[in-house]
Amino acid sequence: MAKRVFIIHGWDGHPGEGWFPWLKKELEARDFSVFVPQLPQPAEPRIKNWVPALSRAVGKPDAQTYFVGHSMGCQTIARYLEILPKGVVVGGAVFVAGFFKRLTGLEDDKIVRDVAKEWLTAPLDLRKVKAHLKNSVAIFSDNDPYVPLDNREEYVNILCSKIIVEHNKGHFSGSTGTTELLVALNELLKLTK
Repeated sequence: MAKRVFIIHGWDGHPGEGWFPWLKKELEARDFSVFVPQLPQPAEPRIKNWVPALSRAVGKPDAQTYFVGHSMGCQTIARYLEILPKGVVVGGAVFVAGFFKRLTGLEDDKIVRDVAKEWLTAPLDLRKVKAHLKNSVAIFSDNDPYVPLDNREEYVNILCSKIIVEHNKGHFSGSTGTTELLVALNELLKLTK
């Protein structure tokens, strides 16, 4: 059975942005089945909408199921994994610019503040997440305007993720010119061996 990869966009994101089309093409050339679902209402992402949408996209997860998330997509993956039935373990995940602790540099807007607060304060049992996740890698940038490096702590201490800090990659966004992300491809390929 083919390995399946789900690439999950972040806040205000879509399947055609940034490095997602490039990664999809690279993985399909290596015989992966790749899915980049459009999550609902990306301008105002809500846990109650995004996690069920990811669950529907994945269907039945197994050890041949892998995830790549960007920013809020990382939280979406974690929250999805948290609610999987006992004993279900996915192959792995690559988290790019993921956060659990805090966000910085957000615009001062009521909806933005409300959305950020929801994702940062809604309970999330990372030990349950880890129980469903064989291996993971968390990739950060040393100059991300939104995701400070102290967000590494939960990835290291609870998810036991391999940590990679890239230099001057910002938020790894298409809007700032990131159209390929070789580190994400290479780390995913290592996870799937």
